[in-house]
Amino acid sequence: MSEISPLNLHEAALSLASSPDAVHDAEFALAQAIEHGELRANVKRWATEQWEGKQLPGNINRLETFIDRGELDAWQKRRQPA
Repeated sequence: MSEISPLNLHEAALSLASSPDAVHDAEFALAQAIEHGELRANVKRWATEQWEGKQLPGNINRLETFIDRGELDAWQKRRQPA
């Protein structure tokens, strides 16, 4: 059985976004969920002087924060209306 590699936060956002313009909003939603303990991830944070791109909650580095696909799928399911 092969192990599915985790997605970085940017890749996860790309998989959720409905358009290229929605990618940052998806990144923001993921970062917020991580910060609020709703989504587990292996988090790497930027030091303020290293910041790249649009800032995310908690100074989360979107390219070096990784989310397991199963965690992402479970988080998405919890967000869907019953």
